[in-house]
Amino acid sequence: MSALRRKLYRIIFEADTPAGKGFDVALLVLIILSVTIVSLESVVALRREYLELFLRLEWSFTIIFTIEYFLRIYSTPRPIKYIFSFFGLVDLLAILPTYLSLFILGSQYLLVVRVLRLLRIARIFKLTRFINEGQVLTRALRASATKIAVFLGTVLLLVVIIGSLMYLIEGQESGYTSIPKSIYWTIVTLTTVGYGDIAPQTALGQFIASIVMIMGYGIIAVPTGIVTVEMSRSERLGVSHSRVCPNCHTEGHLAEANFCYNCGYSFEPLA
Repeated sequence: MSALRRKLYRIIFEADTPAGKGFDVALLVLIILSVTIVSLESVVALRREYLELFLRLEWSFTIIFTIEYFLRIYSTPRPIKYIFSFFGLVDLLAILPTYLSLFILGSQYLLVVRVLRLLRIARIFKLTRFINEGQVLTRALRASATKIAVFLGTVLLLVVIIGSLMYLIEGQESGYTSIPKSIYWTIVTLTTVGYGDIAPQTALGQFIASIVMIMGYGIIAVPTGIVTVEMSRSERLGVSHSRVCPNCHTEGHLAEANFCYNCGYSFEPLA
């Protein structure tokens, strides 16, 4: 890696150096201003009076973020890793809506996705506790993914069966005009939302609806229990910190760490 790329990497990716922290703080301010402008533009009265100003500011922010995005790609040793990392995708989504607005009217309002870039705030200001809690939650969700997928698959089969049964019992005269509509009613009832736009009229239908409502309380608790168990396990894995690996873009290293715990990349000492 050239000296220029190494220097850019430390400024753009490392929040443990004064230059890096200054860069990230300035970036956060621009993100907040950008999201504020997009929000204000959605107000009809303000859009009529200040539309030209809003457009100029939106394009200015987008150009700045575009330059920053390509500088990140240029400075990192593994551009592909960055591009397809979580923050790499967020950085890309933060600039795409403005360019899409040239072809799709109104797509500029998707710029509010830039608020996701504020997730870097914990790392920037060394809020280690928040970083740790975020990583605990991430590990727990990953560990729970398979179990929750199996659970949701079972629930999906259940709502299809119950929805089809309600379609046969209630029929079109009660508002169950199709099996998909009956499945919709089952999901609404099972999740205890209860919009009330469709309701069973027969005694048998009301009896099944009562069972579905009671089941809903138990079903909602299952994913919560799965994630809670995995969070307890994750909390025992220890404390993480804020340094980012330039090779695999994994966060959570000590500032004085010599190697990445994920890929073994040898860190250069911070200036």
